[in-house]
Amino acid sequence: MSEFSPNRSTWLPAPAARSILRLAQPPARRSLPGLAAGVVSAASAVALLACSAWLITRAAEMPPIMFLGTAVVGVRAFALSRSAFRYLERLTSHDAAFRQLGALRLGIFARLLPLAPAGLSETRRGDLLTRLVRDVDDLQDFPLRVVQPLATSGLVALLSVIGVWTVLPAAGLTLALCLVVAGVVGALASAALAARSERALAPLRGALADEVLEVVENLDVLTAFGALEARLDDLRVVEDRLRRAALRRSTGAGVQAAVISLGAGAATVLALIAAIPALGTGGFSGPALAVVVLVPMAVFEVFGMIPPALSAWRQVRSSAERVATAVPEQVPAEIPAEAALDAAGVTAPVTAAPGEPGIPLLELTGLGASWPGALAPAVAGLSLRLDAGDRVHLAGASGAGKTTLAQTLVRFLDYTGSYRVNGVEASDLTPSDVRQVVGLCEQRPWLFDDTIRQNLLFARESADDAELLTVLDRVGLSEWVGQRGGLDARVGERGALVSGGQAQRIALARALLADFPVLIVDEPTANVDTGLGDRLVRDILSAAADGGRAVLLISHTPVPADLITRTVTLTAPAGRKASVL
Repeated sequence: MSEFSPNRSTWLPAPAARSILRLAQPPARRSLPGLAAGVVSAASAVALLACSAWLITRAAEMPPIMFLGTAVVGVRAFALSRSAFRYLERLTSHDAAFRQLGALRLGIFARLLPLAPAGLSETRRGDLLTRLVRDVDDLQDFPLRVVQPLATSGLVALLSVIGVWTVLPAAGLTLALCLVVAGVVGALASAALAARSERALAPLRGALADEVLEVVENLDVLTAFGALEARLDDLRVVEDRLRRAALRRSTGAGVQAAVISLGAGAATVLALIAAIPALGTGGFSGPALAVVVLVPMAVFEVFGMIPPALSAWRQVRSSAERVATAVPEQVPAEIPAEAALDAAGVTAPVTAAPGEPGIPLLELTGLGASWPGALAPAVAGLSLRLDAGDRVHLAGASGAGKTTLAQTLVRFLDYTGSYRVNGVEASDLTPSDVRQVVGLCEQRPWLFDDTIRQNLLFARESADDAELLTVLDRVGLSEWVGQRGGLDARVGERGALVSGGQAQRIALARALLADFPVLIVDEPTANVDTGLGDRLVRDILSAAADGGRAVLLISHTPVPADLITRTVTLTAPAGRKASVL
């Protein structure tokens, strides 16, 4: 299940992930204020303990109060600054991280959009969702739980060693030695116990999301065929692997904490061993002894941020690699690039009026298309012309490439040969330009978990309720909408509250609102029975063909001859076999 090789480095990310990590780290102008506030807060905590230790010890000698005034003010100042700068550090660093996270998320979606939907057909949806949501969210830990703690604790530990060294060089040396040993031993112990589990957590979360999504989406089918318990067993296996990985990560964190605590104790004992013989010599007094003995406790409290930061780094690195591989660095050749018109400066009349004399709406000559990674083309050598008012039935066995052609015509897939839109080669246009002319009603239309109104409005936001009701009447849904309570009736998740035929009609109403000159309807009767299917096809063709619109109806079942202008039969290209129903 894990994507990670046990021989790969624990520390260095793959090259593809480095750009993601650079995007996750806020720019210096935003990150430095939080870093500075964190350093001041942590340094104030160490200085507070040092000042308090000196004040209590010196006060025990009962000197005149004037000799304690500075220390009293210092304790108050460090106590206040520790809390104030801690709050400031949280405020500025989290603001910077969240702002950068928004930019990162937009950047990831910008890389993803050129692939959708054809380039993601083989991607497991649950794992992709986990990568784009959970793993992207985890990247905010890079500045907050990796860079910030490492920089803060490292600087404060260095300053503390220097401070103790100025009081007693031997104590400074022992403190530095204990910090290095505790850091190295803690990191190695944690890596040995939990590194593999930490790197596997993100892939296991994706696998669990896949299993849950499959069970939820197919619950009725799994129950009907008695396969639900087997799928639940698979889900339990993945969940158990995730639980054990999380447990091993917690074990590693516990060992790290224990090593840091031992290091703090060892630093204190070694400071006593070094300081007691020096007491009373060279101006080294009792208050100074208290400082060099107690300061290591505060230093190790700050230094304790380093092992969790290293643990967080392994998880962040794993998430960065998963995000980087969610989409390929280069768009596959079968997916058209969203680019401007070519360098020749084509000014294509993509909005030419339907039915303009001599110019077909669509013209295909020797068109071929392939899916990403496929060994053979799904469509080859197809020639077809669509004029205004045409109602063409595209027939063919299942697997002949009918849906592939539909995906190609709306430029989800690239093509070979010639494909002209209003007389202009489609490759000279951006895919979005082509989709202003050619619309697609898919075999399983996507309905959002919202009202009927909202499912229609995204096709034309300016439409009012009267226009929506009119277009619903054109597709035969006006009476049904009235029975459901009007446009505010909800359709459920992915249209769960409507039938297959009603979903097709809602999708058709959306297409009519968008007013595409060419409309492709892919297998509209796939989810309805025969009687309703015939009526649905008749309603679709009569409604869609209004106003000179060209309609390409894809269906492997016969269509009444009086509804269409001609039938085109698609066969599988050489090298591929079309499956026959």
